[in-house]
Amino acid sequence: MQISRLSTLLATLSLAGTVHAVANAPATAPDLDLAIAYYSKTVTPDGVTRESRYEETMLRRPGHVWSARVLPAHAAPHKHEEGGHRHGLNHVMLPRHVINAGKTPRLEFVDAKEKAVIAIPVTEFDNVNFDGSWDRAFYLLDPRLLKTMAVTNRASSTPGAKWREREDNGVYQRVLWDEQRQIPVTIESGDKAGTFYRRVDVVARAGATPAPWNKLHGYAQREFADFLD
Repeated sequence: MQISRLSTLLATLSLAGTVHAVANAPATAPDLDLAIAYYSKTVTPDGVTRESRYEETMLRRPGHVWSARVLPAHAAPHKHEEGGHRHGLNHVMLPRHVINAGKTPRLEFVDAKEKAVIAIPVTEFDNVNFDGSWDRAFYLLDPRLLKTMAVTNRASSTPGAKWREREDNGVYQRVLWDEQRQIPVTIESGDKAGTFYRRVDVVARAGATPAPWNKLHGYAQREFADFLD
């Protein structure tokens, strides 16, 4: 939900090369309540190291993915209007709801404070950092890519999870994939030169949170264009 969001972080998983005869993604997967931690580090040519960290929660249910940034207690309330002037949509501060709608998923953000659901057209997906892939939203990566990654002997503390990895031109990708839950436990990518490193850690939370998209009755329906200057 920013440029360092998962869809950007996983871009290196799509290295140049053609994927041949990959299997279809699993038809079903268990419901999950997840806590996800993101970390990235880059070292610039002039020797500056930049690091970023943030966390999200995610609910995965058949046909639905709901994710929300974990915000600090001192975070200022988001505002869409001020002095009669409408500002752009601050989508990072709002829960994101992705709905499986066939070839192209539907995307909306939910503003509980304003009791509004904001629909995002396909043409604006890039502006809210969504790549348009249902599989990557639901599984946190494209499961078919796992078929192109070799299983390794790297130790795993998660029962049933195995490390897969590949490397090309000094850039590596490593995924600890939980076959039972059909979700990555850890995703790592970086280069051998140490100029960048990215990591995602995924933890399944106990319990089952009621589906928040079932509580949107009576919310106003708004369009992304409403927030354009």
